[in-house]
Order: sequence, then structure tokens, then C-alpha cells
Amino acid sequence: MTDELFVLSLGLLLASLVHWAVKRLPDERWQFLASVPVMKDASGHWHGSNFTYYGLLTANALVFGVALLIVLFGALRISMGVALSVILTVLAVCLPASKWIARLVEGKRCTFTIAGAFFVGIFTAPAVIHGVNAFLPSLGARPIPIMPALAAVLIAYSFGEGLGRLACISFGCCYGALLSESHPLLQRLFNQWHFIFSGKMKKISYASAMDGKQVIPVQAVTAVIYLCTGLVSLLLFLYGKFTPAFVLAMAVTQGWRVLSETLRADYRGEGKSSAYQIMALLAILLAPVLGILTRAELLPKPELLAGLEIVWHPVTVILLQALWVVIFVMFGKSMVTSSEISFHLRADRI
Repeated sequence: MTDELFVLSLGLLLASLVHWAVKRLPDERWQFLASVPVMKDASGHWHGSNFTYYGLLTANALVFGVALLIVLFGALRISMGVALSVILTVLAVCLPASKWIARLVEGKRCTFTIAGAFFVGIFTAPAVIHGVNAFLPSLGARPIPIMPALAAVLIAYSFGEGLGRLACISFGCCYGALLSESHPLLQRLFNQWHFIFSGKMKKISYASAMDGKQVIPVQAVTAVIYLCTGLVSLLLFLYGKFTPAFVLAMAVTQGWRVLSETLRADYRGEGKSSAYQIMALLAILLAPVLGILTRAELLPKPELLAGLEIVWHPVTVILLQALWVVIFVMFGKSMVTSSEISFHLRADRI
């Protein structure tokens, strides 16, 4: 009953967050979080660096996903040290890849791709786990169970990517096609439920001049699909059904990646099929291969409370906080906008 209550509570919390996000985040008000004065010019105005809600929401999403992954690793009785070693190693590869692949595919320096980072991660994670397992017996520790660990990674990704799409709503990126130019079936489907972005600093405005127009809410649909997939896969995982949890999370998230790109209007690189769609298809094909190569392992049912104990350990909490700061600065500092700031005294309050 504890497992079902945990998943239900998580689902209700995420549903309320998504409901708030789709109502508020398309508005111009929810793009910039803060501007920090950096340099003063001759006129007395300060030039500042902008920090965005995109960075805040991205940091929240990634840290939530990592925290959940720690919980699931702990539920598999993987020690805190081993779990953190695997997770931090994979992140050290995937975070830079999010920028490198975007530059390679889209030819832009100041952008990121979660799809590219995931593609790198799905190959990196098994390699890292195998590498760690090679050393664990000499330390007297039990090897990491491959398929359960990969299922945990896919579940954490589903939640992280789902919540990360809320950041895309705030920034106005990864946007859908114009509703007026879409198939009549899509027009009927999204007639009452669409996005209208406001603000000239949002990407949908300066890249496609589509602010103020009805567009398919592809970010919101993605968030709902990924989070629902994460919840179902999480329940399967807690029941000890690791392979179904892995296959479900992989098939739905990457299958929707392929389909959703047909509903988008942002630039995804040259060619009829984007590189991200090809990556998603390759990831889907990789899933059964990993299932075949991974031998069946008889494991006890995951112990959720053991995982929750690990994630609340002071060392884990401090590392998650440090990771949040790194991600916020990395993704939150706007590279495509600047600001001018002036200060004045309130004479009536002196």
C-alpha cells in the first residue's frame, strides 16, 4: 500500500504543477526571473545578465529526476556511494553533450538539446554500470543489477524530461505549429486547448514571429505523456517488474519524440526527418537489444523506504543542492538577451 500511496501522491502533486504551468508560463511575465547588474556605462545605467525561469524550472526538473533515481537505486539496495558515483559520472558526460549535439545538429552555439543528451546517456549508462561492476566484487560489494538500474534511469528520465518541458513553455522554445495551418483534426482537437505566447523575448517570437498566435501546445502534451508514463513505469518498478518498466518508458518517451516533432514549428536541423527523430528511433531499437544482453536476475521486491532514507542523507542533500546551483547557472543565464538597469531612491521613504 505504501508504493501505491507514494505514486498517487506524486501524481497529484505533479498534476497540480502542470495545471498551473500551462495557465501561467506562456505569459511574458514568466520568462525572466532576475537581472544582475554587471557593468555601468557613461550614462549611469547598468548593463545586466538575465537569469530565466527556464533555468529555474530546468534545475528543478533535473534535480527531481536525479533525486528519484537515487531513491530507486536505494530501493534496489545499491549503496549511496555507488549510486552517486554512477549518477554523477553519467551526468558529467550528458550535460556537456546537451550543448555539443545541439551545435552539431542545429549549428547554434547558444542552445541545448535534451534529446541529444538522452541519446548519449542511453549508451553511457550501461557502460558506466558495467565499469563500476568490474570493481565492486573486489570491494566486497554486490554488483549493480543491470536491467533494474536501467529501468530506474528511464523512469527518472521520464519525470525529468516531463518537468523540463515546463521550462520550454516559459522560454517559448520547442513550440508547436500554428493551429490555423494544421490538419483539421488537430484544429478540432486543440480548438479549446492551445497556447498563445506573449513577449518579444520568447524564442517563438524572435525565431518565428508566432507570438500572439494560437499554436499546438506540444510542450504541455509532452509533459503530460512523459509524466503519466513515468508514474506507470514507477509503479511497475516498485512491483519488481523491471523489464516492462524499462520497455514502457523507452517506447513511449522515444515514440512520442518521433511523433511530436511532426507537430513542432521550431528549427530542428536540415532534412525531412530530424536528427533527433533518428536518435529516438535508434534508442527504441536499442531497448530489446539491452533486454537480450542483460541476463535475468532474481531480485527481491524494491524497498521504497530504503531509497527514501538514502535521498534524505545529509551528503545526498548537499550534493543535490550543489547540482541545482550548477544547472541553474548553466541553463538559466540567458545568452541571447541582455538588460539595462537603473536605480533610484524613493524620496517618500527616506
